[in-house]
Amino acid sequence: QVQLVESGGGLAQAGGFLRLSCAASGNIFSVHDMGWYRQTPGTLRELVATITSGGRTKYADSVKGRFTITRDNAKNTVYLQMNSLKPEDTADYYCHADIAIGDYGLTYGNYWGQGTQVTVSS
Repeated sequence: QVQLVESGGGLAQAGGFLRLSCAASGNIFSVHDMGWYRQTPGTLRELVATITSGGRTKYADSVKGRFTITRDNAKNTVYLQMNSLKPEDTADYYCHADIAIGDYGLTYGNYWGQGTQVTVSS
């Protein structure tokens, strides 16, 4: 099976920064798109940023210029550097990855981490 394990959430002040990490492990053949989503109570989970295996990125308009997504393909890990944090960035952040598993990568699925809480105080 595959696990995505997130770390790096916590409490920050407005204007501060946090860095999230998410490592994929298990019976992985290859990792394709990876990304971060966030969710607050009573709302739908929304895209924050995604990155392809080739490094092409996409950001929500609300985080452009403040957040940076990167990945280390050798470690199957994706990062989210969050700068200039705002109280409205407060949410549970979830890592996502599209992964081919098994010895030959014939089974393809998308996987989610357990979520990490980010709280930004004003």
